[in-house]
Order: sequence, then structure tokens, then C-alpha cells
Amino acid sequence: MKKYSLILTVAIFILNACDNKEAKQSDAVKLAFYNVENLFDTINDLSINDEEFLPNGLQKWNTEKYLKKLKNMSDVLLSIDTLNPPALIGLAEIENREVLEELISMSELKNFGYEIIHKNSPDRRGIDVAFIYRSELYQPEHNEWFKITFPTDPDYTTRDILYSKGKILGDETIHVFVNHWTSRYGGADVTAPNRKFLGTLLKAKSDSILAIDPDARIIIMGDLNDNPTDESLTISLNAKPVSENIESKNLYNISLSKFKSGEGTLYYRSWDMFDQIIVSGSLLKESAIVKLQSRDIQIHKPNWVLFFDNNGVGRPNRTASGNRYYGGYSDHLLVYVVLTDGK
Repeated sequence: MKKYSLILTVAIFILNACDNKEAKQSDAVKLAFYNVENLFDTINDLSINDEEFLPNGLQKWNTEKYLKKLKNMSDVLLSIDTLNPPALIGLAEIENREVLEELISMSELKNFGYEIIHKNSPDRRGIDVAFIYRSELYQPEHNEWFKITFPTDPDYTTRDILYSKGKILGDETIHVFVNHWTSRYGGADVTAPNRKFLGTLLKAKSDSILAIDPDARIIIMGDLNDNPTDESLTISLNAKPVSENIESKNLYNISLSKFKSGEGTLYYRSWDMFDQIIVSGSLLKESAIVKLQSRDIQIHKPNWVLFFDNNGVGRPNRTASGNRYYGGYSDHLLVYVVLTDGK
């Protein structure tokens, strides 16, 4: 009898340990952003300029390449945590809802019940921003798309800013914006006014939320096509460096520290940190009910998503460039944060 009693005690201990582990996982959730570099299907959409990503286009984009792209994206997203992948993932360079539906049905992603927040934007290339989310971990209450009209060029069409308000970590409210700001194509200085305008617009949206709730938990993520030290972030958005004196009413750029130390999310001659996460001060306070596990952005950078040159320098291993197909993942690295329950 003692032998069976010992076995029963051990079994109960293991079950309790598993329960505690699951409870601990539920007390921390990840929020990620990934510019997936041109996730296009192979079907011609006459309403957008997708000719490059057709079987007879520049990329010779066919079913084999498309399926490999979906598999690559699924592998990256799952590799953050195979047991507990992100609750909410912001995505950029999505062609349509259909590619998202196929993405979340690929491999093990389908086991986590991801759902989609997306609508087609007026972007001339047809690339959109979107969210996918695990419905048991994030419950959206309100989604909104902010159409962009630049004062100096009202006819220029670009992707919307996507806003989602919802519940996470039980019954706690967060406000999340996913962005893909104007590229530097044509010159960084020439296109800078557009990014400054977007920073000012996003600041106004954030301020309107904080005016109602001074302790609102705001998370701004996206490919901003500027670095944390550029004026669109420091002046227009007024995203401050993280310091010891945190105020809930301010926005803080948790991407700044790693950028200043030489890290980044895309590489051209040197590292840039275009993929950023900015948060309101309420998420940085030690006493907060919901707070960031770290005051730094996390850059997901396993060696297998990188290409190493002859000098041993690793950079994002992209899918294609011009008419050259590499079969890699993306020209950007994924970034994420971890929210913890401080109760």
C-alpha cells in the first residue's frame, strides 16, 4: 500500500505542477508585430497593383513559392513560443483576408484558434495591416481603421492605421494600434513630412484616449520606416526615452535603447530599427496591474531567419529582391513584448 500511496502522491505533485505552469502562462501574454514582406497570393486582383506577384510577373510568383511563404511565416510566428504563441500579432504587407485565412490554417498555427481583424486598405500596392489574435486570450471590443489623407498630397493613397480596443489577461482593457508608415522610397528627406504627419495623427489619437482614461494602456506597434531617434517619433509622436520617472500620460519608446546599442530589425549597410513598439507610461510602472515584463523591445532573431555574408554579418533573410528569389522569411525581423498580470 505504501508503494501505491507514493505513486499517487507523485502523480498529484506532477498534476499540480502542470496546473501551476498553465496558470503561470496565463499570467503572461505576448504581443508581436511582424512585417511579413509581401504576403501575396497568386491571383490577379484588378483593383490593385499586384502584377509583380503573379505567375507571369517579375517574381514569377507561383503556388510553390506562395505555399513556402505561408510555411515560413507560420514557422516564425510559432518559434516565439511553440506552447504559448502570441495572443495578438500585428502584421504588415498583407494582400487580403484570404492570405491570412490560409496562414492561420497552416501547420500548428491552426491549433491555437487564431482569428482575424482586417479590411482592404486604399494602398496603391494593395498591402494592408492586420491583426490575428487568439480568442481565448484577447477579446476585441472595438476595431477601427483610420484612413490617411496627407494635407500636402490628398490624392496619395496608403494603408490605414488599425486600432483595436479589447480585453486581455482576464478583464483588463488595452488599446493597440498597428501601423505601416510611408516608406522612404524617393528619399528619406523627401518623404519625411508624411511620417511626421502620421506621428502627429497618432499622438492625437493617443491623447484622446488618455483624456478619457489617464491610465489607459496604449501599445503602438508597426513598421514606421523611421528610427526611434527621428523627428517623427521624438517630436511628432513625442515618444520619450524610458526613464525612472514614468508618467502615465506620456508615450515611451521601448525600442530606443536597443537601437542606440546598435541593434535593429532590418539591415542595409547598417541596422535600422523601423519596427518599433511604443507604450503609454501606465504599462511601465512597477505598481501596475498590467505591465511590461521588460522595458526593452524583444527582437526575435534566431539564426535560421538570417542570411550570413562572407564576413559573418547576419541580416534578415528575405523572400525576394527585384527579380531574385531567395526563398527566405522577410526583410524585417519580428518584435514583441510580454504583458504580465501584476495582481
